[in-house]
Amino acid sequence: MKTSPETSQLLKVLPNDDILQQCIHCGMCLATCPTYDLTKLERSSPRGRIRMIRSVARNEMELSELFAEEMNFCLDCQACETACPAGVKYGRMVEAARVLIDEAGLTPKFQVFIKRFALRKIIASRFWLKFFSRLLWLYQKSGMQKLIRATGILKLFSKNLPEIEKLSPPIANHFSDSKIKEIELPNGEIKFKTAFHFGCLMNTMFADINIDTIDVLKKVGCKIITPKDQVCCGSLMAHNGDMEFALNLARKNIDVFFKYDYDFLISNSAGCGAFMKDYAHLLEDDSEYASKAKLFSSKVKDIMEFFAEQKSELNFQSISKLELKPELEIITYHDACHLVHAQKISSQPREVIKSIPGVKYIELEEASWCCGSAGIYNVVRYDDAIIQLQRKMKNIRNTGAKIVLTGNPGCMGQIKYGAEKFDVDVEVLHPVTLIKKLLS
Repeated sequence: MKTSPETSQLLKVLPNDDILQQCIHCGMCLATCPTYDLTKLERSSPRGRIRMIRSVARNEMELSELFAEEMNFCLDCQACETACPAGVKYGRMVEAARVLIDEAGLTPKFQVFIKRFALRKIIASRFWLKFFSRLLWLYQKSGMQKLIRATGILKLFSKNLPEIEKLSPPIANHFSDSKIKEIELPNGEIKFKTAFHFGCLMNTMFADINIDTIDVLKKVGCKIITPKDQVCCGSLMAHNGDMEFALNLARKNIDVFFKYDYDFLISNSAGCGAFMKDYAHLLEDDSEYASKAKLFSSKVKDIMEFFAEQKSELNFQSISKLELKPELEIITYHDACHLVHAQKISSQPREVIKSIPGVKYIELEEASWCCGSAGIYNVVRYDDAIIQLQRKMKNIRNTGAKIVLTGNPGCMGQIKYGAEKFDVDVEVLHPVTLIKKLLS
């Protein structure tokens, strides 16, 4: 078998030949893949991409623009992993392929520079993320946003830029790390020792959800440790071809949280939680961090996973103080891809939602079908993303629900945008925000 230093990383993430042959002859993933459903092209399916990755890894096929296009066309929603009877970790393969694509120069250098500058220098830096978030806040609050939209000037730069601009969520008036104490205590008995990762975009653009999370955890008896020197989890970097930088962030988080004693590390962002749970695998060959990463990952819990597992202690029926208004009581739920497919958390949020007094829950058709957000996919591949979003909004409209709950910031922003674009009368909330309203 021919290999090269450039393709050796792909070989590490490929399953053995027997499983690869099962993949190629199986095809159960085809019905779950949004891009295959869109094109009906074999190369745009998980099976087709695995075949391409294997061929490139063995130097049987040259790296090409077609290969790069297919790896980037993939949403990395990992629905194929849920469908796969062999348990193939497809997401790890496509992410390794994206690293190779960038390193081989198949992505235009200027595009790589912009992407890495944005992710490394802004998203991963709390100072600069806050700085640019505050500028965006001024843009939104000063009336400049309305003026820019009214003039249509953004069309001069790109036909999609006016729509992409609308994807930016409202910036919070106060960032959550300035409101959350390093140690928060419940009013009564301490039932659980928890830690909390407030994230990067969650800290600035979805700060209210972070604060709601802390308030609810305190209400149900949690001591919460929120280290001020924690960093971005690294998921956006890893999903976009910058794995080494992502792993450096992972090591920093492990070092920070290892200073504290806690039983559960709570995440309210599906993408962040999934990636932190994967630290154990990603650092398994790191002699210094392998054991620490394994322990760190074992403690990570999505907020709804935590509530479901501790339901004997958390009786929302008995502590609820608010009845839902009749016009808001019909609720549905969208599965964030990195919650349902990467973390295998599906029934738990539904159990918690159905336990909320006054809720009339209605299941969303194709609830686990990707909404098209997929990290920054809806920005860099807007046209492809909007097709998935239109399908999602049609299904939401058909439920008749007035509230759609979902546990990932990207999904929340995308569905809010879809509600406006496709005129769907629905409010988009994180489940913990609804719970907070009930407990207030």
